[in-house]
Amino acid sequence: MHTDPIFIIASALAIAVLLASAATHKLRAPARFAKQLADYQLLPDSLVRPSASLIPLLELVIAFALLVPVSRAWAALSAASLLALYATAIGINLWRGRRDIDCGCAGPDQAQPLRPVLLLRNTVLVGLALLASVTPIVRDLNMFDGFVTVSASAVALLIYAAADGLLANSPLLLKLIGR
Repeated sequence: MHTDPIFIIASALAIAVLLASAATHKLRAPARFAKQLADYQLLPDSLVRPSASLIPLLELVIAFALLVPVSRAWAALSAASLLALYATAIGINLWRGRRDIDCGCAGPDQAQPLRPVLLLRNTVLVGLALLASVTPIVRDLNMFDGFVTVSASAVALLIYAAADGLLANSPLLLKLIGR
């Protein structure tokens, strides 16, 4: 399947920004991220700290590789795999009935409990990452194409931020209306 490069570059840029942002959240509060990772109870205690150090670095490497055309395809597949792994971890803990733990999705400033809607969110993100792995049709890009690409990425990120904000604050909103 060949797709216009605007779609591929815009999706790669959006996923790159998302991963870089996630990595900086984890690097700003490493102890908190290590605790969140431990709360999932999927790793032996001896692997929690090394994994908590490695994951944000992996996210940064993938984010930067998404921005380079020659590495974009493998980086996009790596991003999709990482996002699917996160969804699997969330799914396992939902299956265990552990909805009270912080998913680690909202950064160090805000806790977000596990909910099934996070699986849907990650599925959409996996799809966006997979779109970035597709070989684009070969055509020259002009200044307007660059504007459209950046705008499309910005819109995708704004939609993500708005949805994530609603997800993170929905327990407070439900409490506010008395549910």
